[in-house]
Amino acid sequence: MKRFASITALTAVALAVALSVGAWGKGQGNGHKKGHGHTVTVIEHATTDVTTDTGAAGDSAGDVLTFANDVFDAADANKVGTDSGYCIRTVAGSTYECNWTVFLPGGQITVEGPFYDAKDSTIAITGGTGRYRHVRGTMDLQSRQGGTKYAFVFHPNS
Repeated sequence: MKRFASITALTAVALAVALSVGAWGKGQGNGHKKGHGHTVTVIEHATTDVTTDTGAAGDSAGDVLTFANDVFDAADANKVGTDSGYCIRTVAGSTYECNWTVFLPGGQITVEGPFYDAKDSTIAITGGTGRYRHVRGTMDLQSRQGGTKYAFVFHPNS
């Protein structure tokens, strides 16, 4: 469940980033984006994470982690959106491969990449919709409070 919370946390960070740097998705003229290069952090509260055991009993390749959690601002004080996604266990006791969407006012941000049980991850921002349609870059996933919360630190491409 903590692993799934990390993935959900990534989504939350994406949401906060989108809210904090809303201009990311507003390309201007020559393709430069207002807010380009700003790092934004959001906090996911991993409260709904569930792992479905799909193969061998216990933690094994193919298990599916699903989540749909609230996402908060960097101060962890105000809800700024939600996330929804899933992860597939690829290496028991170690690694998931994840996809999720962060739902924000004005659009959505999608992310994809590895989630590790025992270390931080760097995940790709793969796209967005609405005001975030031009967002690309990376997101760092950082576990907090024993995996009950996750910081998503977004780094747009410069």
